[in-house]
Amino acid sequence: MLLTHATLATMTNGYGLIPDAAVVIQGDRIVWAGPMADLPAEHRAGKATDCAGRLVTPGLIDCHTHAVHAGHRAVEFELRLQGASYEEIARAGGGILSTVTATRAASEDELLALALPRIDQLIANGATTVEVKSGYGLTIEDELKMLRTARRIASHRPVTVQTTHLAAHAIPPEYTGNPKAYISKVALPALRAAHAGGLVDAVDAFCETIAFSTDDLTPLFAEACALGLPVKLHAEQLTDQQGAAFAAHHGALSCDHLEYLSPPGIAAMAQAGTIAVILPGAFYTLRETQHPPIAALRAAGIPMAVATDLNPGSSPLASLTLAMNMACTLFRLTPEEALLGTTANGARALGLADRGRIAPGLRADLCIWNAEHPAELAYRIGATALHARIFGGHLDA
Repeated sequence: MLLTHATLATMTNGYGLIPDAAVVIQGDRIVWAGPMADLPAEHRAGKATDCAGRLVTPGLIDCHTHAVHAGHRAVEFELRLQGASYEEIARAGGGILSTVTATRAASEDELLALALPRIDQLIANGATTVEVKSGYGLTIEDELKMLRTARRIASHRPVTVQTTHLAAHAIPPEYTGNPKAYISKVALPALRAAHAGGLVDAVDAFCETIAFSTDDLTPLFAEACALGLPVKLHAEQLTDQQGAAFAAHHGALSCDHLEYLSPPGIAAMAQAGTIAVILPGAFYTLRETQHPPIAALRAAGIPMAVATDLNPGSSPLASLTLAMNMACTLFRLTPEEALLGTTANGARALGLADRGRIAPGLRADLCIWNAEHPAELAYRIGATALHARIFGGHLDA
């Protein structure tokens, strides 16, 4: 495949803009990218796709979603608008646990049927790689059911799915007041079974006053490391539990949310090379007022990814371009940072070195946009400008 007359945002060195450019694809790999004037003669033959000046970027990467679940939480949305806090709703049996009830009751096929339309929305807005977490089962079998469902998505849709074990998402009613027993009797056996079945790419947890402490999570992260699985953490979303420093000390790929991140956590993340995943959808939905420390993350040289956090309670958001706009408007990321966050840095947050940029040898996941400049992707509020998508070297318009 040959793309011609494109405006390339290679995402190497910032935007890495190349006007009037070409991209050569063989199989599922990029073999050449650069100015049209420099296109090697051996690549000029054959049928070309003329981009007519359109913007071409790497395929977008959503590095944090909860796309597999049953039920909705629209009633809780109403309650929050009437003044109830996220924590109050959770402690009253709502929140994550209400989704747990619905997800436990759903079959694997039902969960897949519910997840595919959400994935379709992400794809329609340019996603080519999507991370999907478990965490709404909270029993061994229900966690495995969620991970099996997530694995099945890629056989039904042209998208790469990375699966994350998130059994340590909430404490189910049967373990109220005993988080350590839940980790020992459910989370750890579920992780071992998921790893044995090839169902898991990474391990995540929710470190918060309404969930798990760093002490609770120590055995889980130790087991993940023993199994050779990378870790990540929902950290400092509602309070500062020093989760980011804990995760960074375990070599975490990413720490996510980070509204209440403090200087020790920033220092630990910088030293470990841990990516900061910014999730404006949850901030917006929960009407938070504490912003993640974007300036401090910049100053520390910590790369920032941007994701939807697609979930039924705190971020029912299925558009990466809208997440980019929100990250810019709410948190003052630059459009360049937002696009890096959904391409190169999104790939880093998943430990995927073969995508997120346009360069020879990398995977041929690309988006062709009805746009002239990459800032347009974050500038337009929720309006997709996607013209066509290339996944693994295959064009789908």
